[in-house]
Amino acid sequence: MEKEKVKNVFVQGAITPEFIANSIAKHQSKTQIGAHDIFLGQVRADKIDGKTVMGIEYSAYEDMANLKFHEIREATFEQYDLSCMHIYHSLGEVKTGEICLFVFVSSPHRKEVFEALHHLVEEIKKSVPVFGKELFEGDGYQWKVNK
Repeated sequence: MEKEKVKNVFVQGAITPEFIANSIAKHQSKTQIGAHDIFLGQVRADKIDGKTVMGIEYSAYEDMANLKFHEIREATFEQYDLSCMHIYHSLGEVKTGEICLFVFVSSPHRKEVFEALHHLVEEIKKSVPVFGKELFEGDGYQWKVNK
């Protein structure tokens, strides 16, 4: 896979099921691919100190975050035999039950996609400067800590 320029992985608001389905459908013509694996990060309605999370407002240092996504992407291509990889992350408000992170990897073989996807998601959560403000029912918020 040749190196690519830094892509903007951010989408405004939630990542829709239609967007995800369309992305998957575009890969049917790529007949050298034998396996796909997908991670969908969904906003939970956590209860924190008696308050319920209604959504998360995501923000980021976009240039820095896109560069970090790019570095993780390129390192993953070097480590695993992948055909393609797509990463999308929400900015702005995403309500509970909606998708905020979509990671999609493809390879000729299933073992590679399973291992690569796990690696990718862990690196994204650990290294990318994306911030989530958990919005509570009624009033108030707190900054989210990745686990």
